[in-house]
Amino acid sequence: MPTDFQIVELGDPRLRELAKPVHAEQMAYAQEVAEAMAYWMKERGGVGIAAPQIGVSLQMMIIASRPNNRYPDAPEMEPMLMLNPEPKTFSDRLVSLWEGCLSVPGVRGKVTRPDAVGVEYMDQSGQSRLIELKGFPARIFLHEYDHLIGKTFVDRVASVQDLVTDKVYFEQILST
Repeated sequence: MPTDFQIVELGDPRLRELAKPVHAEQMAYAQEVAEAMAYWMKERGGVGIAAPQIGVSLQMMIIASRPNNRYPDAPEMEPMLMLNPEPKTFSDRLVSLWEGCLSVPGVRGKVTRPDAVGVEYMDQSGQSRLIELKGFPARIFLHEYDHLIGKTFVDRVASVQDLVTDKVYFEQILST
C-alpha cells in the first residue's frame, strides 16, 4: 500500500487548488504518483482518479472504466494515464447522469455534461496524444478534469435536490 498518499475528501483545501503542469524533470515522481493513484482507484472501486485526490497538485489523471460494485453498468476500458490533459472540443449533446467520487464518499449527484470530448494530453512516455472520448469515458474524463481545476461534482449539480446518499442511489435510483 502506498502509505505516502491517501485519498483527501471534500473540505480539504487541496481539492480546491488549480493543479500544476507535470514537467519532464518530474516524470519519475509522476510515475510514483500514478502508482498510488492506481492503487487507490482500485482499492476504492473507482473508475477514475486525479492527482489532487491524493493531495498532489499535478495535472494527472487515470481513467479506467470497468464494471464494479460502485458502477455495475460501466463499459470496459483499459486504464489510461493522462498528464497535462486539456479538453479541446465538446459535443453539443448534453447528458445528465449520476456521479460519485472517491473524495466525496457516500454521496451521488446528478450532473449534466457533454456526451463527448476531444482531449490533448501527454502519455507516461512524454508523447503528446489526441483522443476523442464518448459516453461514460467522456464523463469520467470531465469529472477528473474538474479535480485539476479545483472543482468537484458537487459544484456541478443544478440544485441540492440532485444530491442523494449512496444508500438511496443504490436502493431507489439504480434499481429502477
